[in-house]
Amino acid sequence: MPIGHCTLLRFQELRREFEALPLLLQPQLRQKITPFPPRPLLLILLPVYFLAAVCISAWLFFPALRTTTLRGLRACLHGLRRGVARSTERAGGHVGGFLGGLGRVAGGVSGYVKSHRWQTAGVLIVVSLPTLFAFLMRHNHTFVYEADLRNPNVQIEALLAGERLVPPPPVPPEAFTTAEVVMIRPSIVTASRDWELLDPDFRQRLLLAYQIMRDEYGYQMALIEGYRSPERQQELLDKGGSTVTHAGAYQSYHQYGLAADNAFLRDGKIVISEKDPWALRGYQLYGEVAERVGLTWGGRWKLMDLGHVEYHKPGVKLGAPPPPR
Repeated sequence: MPIGHCTLLRFQELRREFEALPLLLQPQLRQKITPFPPRPLLLILLPVYFLAAVCISAWLFFPALRTTTLRGLRACLHGLRRGVARSTERAGGHVGGFLGGLGRVAGGVSGYVKSHRWQTAGVLIVVSLPTLFAFLMRHNHTFVYEADLRNPNVQIEALLAGERLVPPPPVPPEAFTTAEVVMIRPSIVTASRDWELLDPDFRQRLLLAYQIMRDEYGYQMALIEGYRSPERQQELLDKGGSTVTHAGAYQSYHQYGLAADNAFLRDGKIVISEKDPWALRGYQLYGEVAERVGLTWGGRWKLMDLGHVEYHKPGVKLGAPPPPR
């Protein structure tokens, strides 16, 4: 192969390697780039910045210090020049001249500090205070903005402020006797739907959830069971076992007036089954709304109860009979 052709091929290979070099270096470059210095470095840079600013300001506004500094710098440069000039005669002479110049600068600064000790001390204190304060407060939460404790929902604010909501008109009894309803909830006919037997605080939260579901999503809610006596609770456990409830007497918030089972009302009929897509969507919205007003939704349990909500009122413990009504 001719020598010129070999040279041309080698040149082309070198050019391709050179063009690929930036692509090979990109991962290393990306690893070396750090957009922000770590916090310990910031603690060091902050006082250095203040000291530099103070030194420059002092140099500009104090003629005596400026004169001394310039004289020292000139001496330092002169010593350096002499050291370079005599470098062939004396090894390290330039180092000695440079150190001598630095010594004279240090002497000038030291003399100025001694003659203006109180001014210097005041400047150092002022410069050090921000850094010292930041260091001492590094574990304090003074500058951590707390979450806004005000409820953004105006309706919930009104409820907590004392607005009293009124229960809806009672649903006709025959609405609870349809085949669909009885098949899903056989004992619903004898269930209590008396709003007055519910805890007042829980009642207002539940009514607010009803109102939000109606006003925001167009769902009409219906109470299918509220307060439940301990005898009825035990009866449901004995009849249905774990497929109906896991709780015996005084093990459910129903006995305290702090729980309710709910469904939807559509065209005058009770809709319970989540197999209806409309009802399933309603239960999902209902769960979100219930949690917004501070209630616990049964749809998040292992044994899901989509229509169930309860209020874990402070001070109420399951297992003990509630106070007389």
